[in-house]
Amino acid sequence: MRVRGSYVALMITCPSREEAERVARALVEARLAACVNILPNVRSIYWWEGKVEEGDEVLLLVKTRLDLVGELARRVRSLHSYEVPEIIALPIVAGSDDYLRWVDSSLAT
Repeated sequence: MRVRGSYVALMITCPSREEAERVARALVEARLAACVNILPNVRSIYWWEGKVEEGDEVLLLVKTRLDLVGELARRVRSLHSYEVPEIIALPIVAGSDDYLRWVDSSLAT
């Protein structure tokens, strides 16, 4: 394992499996994401327009580099049906050398 500061995992929720797959594929094909995991059956409870809402969503877990987050977020907003899509980046503080080399080789330079 090595400690790295330039990698992130993003969480992005989508309203349906179809939209999640479309967004995930677009990010990987554009080489903005090395990998996107699609986690179905997420139940979300949240504030929206002054009241508590709840609904079923699909969560994307996106692995990329920090320097690509801005472009990735712009792409997500252009593809996403939500007025305010969740796009949250969390630092990857450590990872296996082989995996992080693979992430680098899979992304745009």
